[in-house]
Amino acid sequence: MIELSGVLLTTLVKEFDLEVAYAATDYEKIRLTVEDVARPGIQLAGYFDHFEPMRLQVLGNVENTYLQRLPEAKRATVLDRIFSYKIPALLISRGFAVDPQCLAMAKKHNITLLRTPEATSTVVSAIIAYLRAALAPMISRHGVLMEIYGEGLLLIGESGMGKSEAAVELVKRGHRLIADDAVEIRKVSSSCLMGAAPELIRNYVELRGIGIINVAKLFGMGAVKQENEINLVVKVVPWNTKEVYNRLGVEGEYMDILGVKVPMYTIPVTPGRNLAVILEVAAMNNRQRTMGYNPALEFTEMLNGRRAEK
Repeated sequence: MIELSGVLLTTLVKEFDLEVAYAATDYEKIRLTVEDVARPGIQLAGYFDHFEPMRLQVLGNVENTYLQRLPEAKRATVLDRIFSYKIPALLISRGFAVDPQCLAMAKKHNITLLRTPEATSTVVSAIIAYLRAALAPMISRHGVLMEIYGEGLLLIGESGMGKSEAAVELVKRGHRLIADDAVEIRKVSSSCLMGAAPELIRNYVELRGIGIINVAKLFGMGAVKQENEINLVVKVVPWNTKEVYNRLGVEGEYMDILGVKVPMYTIPVTPGRNLAVILEVAAMNNRQRTMGYNPALEFTEMLNGRRAEK
């Protein structure tokens, strides 16, 4: 299970099917709190300035070959110093056997040793990607997240506005549900937000008057998705005759989520408006804009051209 304070080492071991060559006494409590993984190349030569002991350390072909060429006394000294920094664990890749001195120093400093048959670059890149997603800044928002024509649409608004009903209608139209009621949003890069449902309510939707339904079992597994990037936010509000709503859409509206600006539409809702169809059009229009075509801007330029001719 992924915790906000870090990823349990046991979770990483299970996720990547790693072999535990030696388990420290606190093995089940060790957490990884940084997303980077290090290969201690220059440290094996004795240079420890700027060494990051919070990172998972990985020994690949180059590091293992270098260690084996060192005299036993020198090898023991280098390994002793690395383990003295209380690193979370040492991972040996490519199926290399654990050096007896390495095992002895791991036991001396109570550091976990792991092994994997995978190539070093493969396992390092995979672990970094996994940790980056798991340790990303996260917030929870009330709303519905759908995948519509490949666009991740986050539907927000007050309770009772018909968000869940619109989600079910969209599912019937062939789109996919990611989350209903609560959406966990993670910032996985400077410009990318990923949304998912809390595990407890995943695939469930609440419909007032009917109750809780399981979308995956009712409509099939093709109707749900575990996570998706958030490309658009749609805020539904009650129709107010005194309010002035955007008619052309020339000036874009945005919502700031974890420092990322996401395009947003504010849609007034009245009885009889087909919210599902509007959301489909909003998703397609946002995709067009992302690809460089803005119909509102095109219409405005055409209108200004006609006025200039007259």
